[in-house]
Amino acid sequence: MKRRTFIKTSALAASAFYIGSSRAYATSDELRIAVIGLNGKGKSAIKDVFRTDGARLVTICDADTDVMAKRAADIEKDHGVKVQQVQDYRRVLDDPNIDAITITTPNHWHALMAIQGCQAGKDIYCEKPVCHNIWEGRRIIEAQKKYGRIIQSGLQNRSDDGLLEAFPAIMSGEFGKIQMARGLCYKNRKGIGKRSTPLIPGKNVDYDLWLGPAKDEPIYRDNLHYDWHWSWNTGNGDIGNQGPHEFDLIRWVLGDPGHPSEVVSFGGRFGWKDAGVTPNMHIASLKFGDIPVLFEVRDLYINPETPAASNYKGHRIGVIITCEGGEFRGGRGGGSIYDENNKKIKTWKGDAGFDHYPNFVRAVKSRKQDSLRCPIETGYMSSVLPHMCNISYRAGQEVAPKRVESFASKDDTLQETYERFKKHLGDWNVDFKSEKWNMGRKLRFDANKEQFKGKNELAQSANSMIKDNYRSKFSVPAAV
Repeated sequence: MKRRTFIKTSALAASAFYIGSSRAYATSDELRIAVIGLNGKGKSAIKDVFRTDGARLVTICDADTDVMAKRAADIEKDHGVKVQQVQDYRRVLDDPNIDAITITTPNHWHALMAIQGCQAGKDIYCEKPVCHNIWEGRRIIEAQKKYGRIIQSGLQNRSDDGLLEAFPAIMSGEFGKIQMARGLCYKNRKGIGKRSTPLIPGKNVDYDLWLGPAKDEPIYRDNLHYDWHWSWNTGNGDIGNQGPHEFDLIRWVLGDPGHPSEVVSFGGRFGWKDAGVTPNMHIASLKFGDIPVLFEVRDLYINPETPAASNYKGHRIGVIITCEGGEFRGGRGGGSIYDENNKKIKTWKGDAGFDHYPNFVRAVKSRKQDSLRCPIETGYMSSVLPHMCNISYRAGQEVAPKRVESFASKDDTLQETYERFKKHLGDWNVDFKSEKWNMGRKLRFDANKEQFKGKNELAQSANSMIKDNYRSKFSVPAAV
């Protein structure tokens, strides 16, 4: 849908969901910002705006008016400011009093909103993953270039002051050649329930707007919000939720290479018997030249009776970068190098990327694209990696454990990782006759065409998942 179509055709009253204020709009030297999507990351984005010099929050927007009203009340209580409340994001894009938007919606909305934001002349801060699939991410880049907008990807680790020191040291060869990179996403999650009848959103939610580009499918989970992550229709699983941060760290420390040449992943959704479909145990292997990359997702507790968190070498979220002369373990907030005897050699303490949002605001004011810590193309390249892993997984099939063991046994590192996962699932007494492993397919990627190689049925199946099938009135445009 073209940006202005809504304004030209809608009879929506201009006063709907609006709270005026003498403090609502910024002074001439302040960037006037709207935050769109007010759960989860949206709450963090509001805090980011208020703590950033030269930024003013003027509007908040969400398809759920209850959530929006709560945020507005919190803002007035905490900051003494009344902000405009808008349920339909298209009114935000057509508001000349708004300079920039922060997109913290569910994943399936990121691309269309970013493209239309560019068309509306807004600068954009877009949360990760910057796109819901591979194809639409490239369309955002095209829109950014065509309309000359500033777009910062919400991969905050790029602004962590500890990593800004640690990674150049590693890349310089101070600790020898990088031999392997591993990403970790270990979280203590629970199942999302499974209803016998579809969930009907309340009247406080404009469900058509909430759904946007996604297919109108029945929802059998208990909650509309957040748990959309575990549906392919709206989310990308934890490898596409937390994973983009760690994949971005891996790309960064490897010198921001192009796309990997090969990917394969396997796993399953074990233990919960809920309405989710994305894996809660997931192993992915990718090739960047001669450097192997392994990614692990473990969302189950170590043991259902003792809900403690699992870890690998003392870390749950982050990266392990193995070099000839040491191993970096860390992530957001910094990290340390350990020697072969597991003795800590050096530590870099970080600040979790505190300057990432201010960096965006400064770049908007200066109009200097190269001053961005994580421009949209960098965010796109890092977001593609979990999408590739998910496509491998989804193109696979359910198999018995022996099939997975046979595949993992061909590589010592993969074998060791699989054995840890197997023990973990044993603690849950998983019955592999009823709860199957899903063995993904090994896929080769054409970096120039941004498609999977081959003309066989497997390649066709994988390439069919590069792009979503959008609802017509919220379709991501091929020509921006």
